[in-house]
Amino acid sequence: MQENSLPLRTVQVIRYVTPLREGGSLPAIAEADDGFLYVLKFRGAGQGVKSLIAELVGGEIARTLGIRIPEIVFAQLDEAFGRTEGDEEIQDLLRASEGLNLGLHYLSGSMTYDPSVGTVDPLLASKIVWMDCLLTNVDRTARNTNMLMWHRELWLIDHGASLYFHHSWDNWAERALSSFSQVKDHVLLPQATELAQVDAAFKQLLTPERIRTIVNTIPDEWLTGDAQPEPPQALRDVYYQFLVRRLENSEIFIKAANDARQTLI
Repeated sequence: MQENSLPLRTVQVIRYVTPLREGGSLPAIAEADDGFLYVLKFRGAGQGVKSLIAELVGGEIARTLGIRIPEIVFAQLDEAFGRTEGDEEIQDLLRASEGLNLGLHYLSGSMTYDPSVGTVDPLLASKIVWMDCLLTNVDRTARNTNMLMWHRELWLIDHGASLYFHHSWDNWAERALSSFSQVKDHVLLPQATELAQVDAAFKQLLTPERIRTIVNTIPDEWLTGDAQPEPPQALRDVYYQFLVRRLENSEIFIKAANDARQTLI
């Protein structure tokens, strides 16, 4: 772990409970050696460790901004784990995921947020839309809200589709200045009337120093083995520079969000 990083806990996965067959990443509910259940995101699934990086960075940025998100932990999966799993697809997934994975505390009894049933306060909606524009999160739509209601409060989950620039690394500096046109599909955009107010407040909370601390938390083993020849710290620097540059030019994505919202009302 790098210096000046978040003190995330590391747990040992001891029991695979049940798969959550949603999307292509095949997350699962698993029990860890601390006695708690976690939604486990596997390094051997879907987009691999890059989705875990996006989950970690996006989730901890949300927490920094005061938006509710379950605790994120590093989840260690040993070689012997899953050998008794009868489902061959799951067994292959577990075998490909040996090592360090990522878990989110399981919110037992939570329900998926349904925009047809309830509305979100405009200030909170604006906070979430602003953050998703910063992260270029394409996966908070009416079809898949990635939000839960738990104890009558809204919680965010699943930021694995954020930071999609890192799937190619091409022109990341230019992409940092993109308007994020996909905001037009954001489930909370119609209610996001306070983006300017949120922008001013969030720039006080999400400082470059805090961004550096968050990206320093990305484990080395999630940044090696790719086709990129750069060392882990060089890649952390790209994440840092992307986010800082995007933050400094937030008026670009705020304008895009407000313009898209005007077409909906």
